[in-house]
Order: sequence, then C-alpha cells, then structure tokens
Amino acid sequence: MFGYEFVVVGAGPNGLAAAAHLTRSGNRVLVVEQAEAIGGGTRTEQLTRPGFLHDVCSAIHPLGVASPFFRDIGLDVEWIHPDIVVSHPLGDGRASGIFRSIDETAACFGSDADRYRRILGPLVERADEVIDGLLGPLQVPPRNPVVMARLAGRGITSATRFIGRFESDEARAVLSGLAAHAIAPLGAPLTGGVALLFAITAHAHGWPMVKGGSQRIADALASVVIEGGGSIETGRRVEKLDDFGMNTPVLLDVAPRAAFEISGDRATRSYRRRSAGWKSGPGVFKVDWALSGPIHGPMN
Repeated sequence: MFGYEFVVVGAGPNGLAAAAHLTRSGNRVLVVEQAEAIGGGTRTEQLTRPGFLHDVCSAIHPLGVASPFFRDIGLDVEWIHPDIVVSHPLGDGRASGIFRSIDETAACFGSDADRYRRILGPLVERADEVIDGLLGPLQVPPRNPVVMARLAGRGITSATRFIGRFESDEARAVLSGLAAHAIAPLGAPLTGGVALLFAITAHAHGWPMVKGGSQRIADALASVVIEGGGSIETGRRVEKLDDFGMNTPVLLDVAPRAAFEISGDRATRSYRRRSAGWKSGPGVFKVDWALSGPIHGPMN
C-alpha cells in the first residue's frame, strides 16, 4: 500500500497494540477492520437500556495496569479498582476471594493461610520481574533466573496438582477460578502457572476495569496510530493478502480460519496442515444487567 510501511488486519486489542508499537517505532501503519467499529474484544455498547454501557467481551483487566507495554506507552485510560479484587461463590451462600493484601486474603483461607503466604509472598514481592519475564520478549537465560525458576517450579504443573496442595474450600475455589482463565482442562500442564500469574497480578496491581468501558483501551491505542500518521479503515473486508501488494508486510489479527483464507497461496504447508485441524473452543456467555442502583453487601 502506497505510503504505509505496514498493514494490520483486525482492529482488536492485539492488532491495535501491534499497530501502536509499529507507529511508535517510526512507521506509518494502516489498520483495516471488517466491523463498523474498532475494538474487537474491547468493545463497549448499549446492550440493554438506553444510556447503559456494557462491555461486549472483556470487562476486567488482570493484566491492564500490569502490562509492560501499556506502562511503556502510557495508555491514556482511567482504571477503577474494586475493594475486593476477585470473588468466587462456594455454592452454599458463602463466597471467597482475593484482596490486594496477601495477609487479608490468607486470613480467609483457614488452614491454608501460611501455605498461601509462603507461595505467593516471594512472587508478589518481585511481581514486575515475573510479569516482564512472562509477557516480554523471550530471553535465554532469563533476566531474573531465580525468580523465574521459583515460578516455573510451581507453575509448570497442572492446576489440578497445584490446587491439590490446598485443603480449604475457599482457597481451592478461588485458585480453580483463576486457573480456568487458561481455557484448557485443569489437568493440562502449565494451567497451575495461569492460576499463579493471575493471583500475582491481583495482589500486585489489582484487577481493574476501565472508567467508561473497555472501548477506551481500543480508542487510546487507536489514537497512538492516528497521531503517528497512520490510518484506520472500518467496514472493510480483506479477501486476500494481494489486496496490499507484494512488498508490504501484513500482520493478521484474525481467527485462524480467516488467516488461512486471507493468506491463500502464501500460507506455508505446515500452517495449512495445522489450520485444517483447527476447531473452535466451547462457547461462553455472560449476563448484562441494567441496575437501578449500586450493589452492596459484604463478602462472608
């Protein structure tokens, strides 16, 4: 495409983040989105009654404030932190959860209090190093080998095995809920690490929401691209990579099947083979409420 060094197809948070990074590196970037609005999983719309804004997909952002990339670019959004970072129902009218304080959280876990402090305490103290090591560029050896070794020793296992070290319903329920974010069977390897990562972010940075809705994240990233001389086109469906010529690098932030179709003959043989066996995961749902007032009530 004349005048652009890169093209990004898909204006979800990942595509916009890639475009923002490229823009800040001195490139003019064109972002193309099939939908009429940018945002993807960070869209905010009126879904119930007029004047009520709802996040269509993502609403709470465990890696929002903690994101090294967001910190680096100074993402222009206002984060709202709840008093209780995470809550989880136990099925008998009680609930458990995570507070910013490790001690306050551990006090809710009964016989598991000391075990929870012993596992989480050292990792939370070095939280930014842990998060940078996991989310940043892969480095061998890691910049903080002792910290990463401590995390790997516990996180490489399955969530089932990791959570099995705890005895109380309160701790097991909360950690199971965190591990479920892996979107994989709890018996799968590394799912214990997902539970650890989300617990670390809960204590170190919180799980905030964005004032005004998650759309503000997409809008803030888009502003970086626009202010850097790039462009964003919505309502445009990309059929094939050849739409952008042969010499322009194109980044695809789309589903695997769409990437396969767009790539056409340019797709490698291995990618063709893997795409042929790709299947969508199970569906999820959420409930959007239009409330007449705020929700009150302590966690028992």
